[in-house]
Amino acid sequence: MRPRVIVTRRWPATVEQILAERFDTTFNRHDSSLTSNELRAAFRDFDAILPTVSDRLSASVFPDHKIRTKVIANFGVGFSHIDTDAAHKHGIVVTNTPGVLTDCTADIAMCLILSVARRAGEGERQLRAGEWPGWCPTHMIGTKVSGKTLGIIGMGRIGKATARRARFGFGMNVIFYNRSKVDDEEIVAIGARQLPSVEEVLAEADFVSLHCPGGAENRHLIDASRLAAMKRGAFLINTARGDVVDQNALIEALSRGGIAGAGLDVFDGEPAIPEQLRHMENVVLLPHLGSATKETRVAMGMRAVENLVAFFDGRPVPDRVV
Repeated sequence: MRPRVIVTRRWPATVEQILAERFDTTFNRHDSSLTSNELRAAFRDFDAILPTVSDRLSASVFPDHKIRTKVIANFGVGFSHIDTDAAHKHGIVVTNTPGVLTDCTADIAMCLILSVARRAGEGERQLRAGEWPGWCPTHMIGTKVSGKTLGIIGMGRIGKATARRARFGFGMNVIFYNRSKVDDEEIVAIGARQLPSVEEVLAEADFVSLHCPGGAENRHLIDASRLAAMKRGAFLINTARGDVVDQNALIEALSRGGIAGAGLDVFDGEPAIPEQLRHMENVVLLPHLGSATKETRVAMGMRAVENLVAFFDGRPVPDRVV
């Protein structure tokens, strides 16, 4: 018998077709988030669960007994929405999809930097509302990006890809914080400087771009005290995970002019977005578009399929995180 798998959201059609051919697959045709009870039932009824960031697989969702699931093949590189301790306790393998979304997420980080600095969202809203009075020398003055200092928190694959774009595309100076020492050829080529603390990066950077994992360890890594450490004219960019930033503290800092603005692709508790954020002109908001290209989403799905096939063939799983 083919392994039974459930896909919690719609995936690209080409990937769904392959899943249907290789496994006894149940698809979520309505493409709405599964409830906790539905996820709990999936652990009892399916050999594999294929979740996304919109599925909260907390410890309470794992049944106490009669668990059929042997593997969770996550669609995405981040897995803070999965309680990995609970998975380990029940002997469930967890995989992710690293590498394939690096470039597109870095592109979105640069998109946010440019958009918030040059007031692109604000300008488009003015045009669409028919309120543009015409060109004049003082209209909608923004902030120059080229030559400024970019501070990166988390110099992994996506952090490095963002640094490359900033350095070689815009001549930006790059500084960064990373828990471990990073001193490879790529860092040398970029001319990036590693600083010993988050605070030192925040104090020096004109733009701060977050590329660290989410989850309990980094929850509210950027809090009120660290926002206060940023320059008043600096911008915060988040394409990592929403819970890395204390949203209430960010709203306060933006409201009082503690920082100049923010570009956000991820949110704590998404898809709910605080009303205050939605009405701020100095904030650019995107609906979690980091990996949203056809090429990348297909590649992510295929990476998950490769992990599943390897697991059920009894081979080493390429992207195992638990």
